Amino acid sequence: MADLTDTIAQLDPPPLATHDREGELCAAYEAAFEADRETWINFAAPAVERLEKGSFSLAWMNTDGGAWGTKVKPSSRGLTFMDCNRSKAYGTIADSVPDHHRNLTPRGSIRDPYKDQLPVYDDFVVTEKWDLWADNVSTLYEEAKARQWNATKDIAWDELETLPEDLEKAACQLATFLTEIEFLAGDFPAKWMYRIPAEFLEIKAFLATQIMDEARHLEVFRKRALAGGGGLLHVNPMFEWASKALMASPTHTSGAYFLNLIGEGFILSVFRGGEFLARTHVDREIFRRCLQDEARHVAFGTIELKNYLENHPEPEQAMALMHRYADIAEVLVSTSILQPVVLEPLAVLMGGGLDEIDTGMDGVAFLWDVVKEEYLQRCDRAGLFRREVCKFGELPWKAAC
Repeated sequence: MADLTDTIAQLDPPPLATHDREGELCAAYEAAFEADRETWINFAAPAVERLEKGSFSLAWMNTDGGAWGTKVKPSSRGLTFMDCNRSKAYGTIADSVPDHHRNLTPRGSIRDPYKDQLPVYDDFVVTEKWDLWADNVSTLYEEAKARQWNATKDIAWDELETLPEDLEKAACQLATFLTEIEFLAGDFPAKWMYRIPAEFLEIKAFLATQIMDEARHLEVFRKRALAGGGGLLHVNPMFEWASKALMASPTHTSGAYFLNLIGEGFILSVFRGGEFLARTHVDREIFRRCLQDEARHVAFGTIELKNYLENHPEPEQAMALMHRYADIAEVLVSTSILQPVVLEPLAVLMGGGLDEIDTGMDGVAFLWDVVKEEYLQRCDRAGLFRREVCKFGELPWKAAC
């Protein structure tokens, strides 16, 4: 133990990388490594010295500045986040996170005395409550935990019916597109989860459930494509460009609007139409289970946007930014959906076969109107009024009839 400080002083950063991009990352790590080494030594030395003397600090026994004696009480559902947050000591959420809280120190812990000793995580950039909060997040998190399901055993795969080839191809093509979507739907919250300080722990916890939901969805649709003997079919290049734009969203709220209100909202409407699109009871069950998950994500995104528009310090600027962003998102999503790899399999499934694809397009046109109206209702609830400016037009097929 006495040699611990010497060991830290002699540590080497990771070996040189053999790949260009890896090399850039390792060089950045080495620079930070050298800058932080002295801090590590400053923590190690007094700890070792104290142990060598056989003494204890027991400073952690001092509860001044904490909420010792505050007992949170469970409700009929158990001990929920909502129950914990009834206490002001643990439920008071900062409007803005100071630098010395831009780390993993838990809200409600005794942390201010250590503010000069704590690191600042440069990646934790979402520090304003108005920029990501949603008042329904704790309820949605508790629901997400209670309604987890298993794509391996909760779907009766052995009961999947054999479909005519045209319907199976349509089902596999739709499953391929949905798998593509679910990768995006998991990657976006994963990208932002590490950018959020622990002050907003409920948001971080909910995003973790969303990532798990989307992992399960990409799993179940991949399995659906394979289980019927058809397999994965064609990707959607336009959707990949739309996804690239979404992942590059400048703020969490703008990207969550793009993903949850528009993207997940479209998928939610499709799942609700499962009775018309699903050609087996297994497909209906898949849609039903995924629907309950997507509804949470859409609800979170809607209330997050509402909070953003109502609490932004420059409300007019925030509104203008979101309308400008909505113009882009609506065009990209609608263009992705109009691609043959999406629209045509939907029409085949809706019509009941390739021979009925024209009839199916009438059903898809109706679904398109539902998608648009449900999206506009969510925008209305959030306070982003898009009815007069929405870039979702009528489905061209419907307009030509």
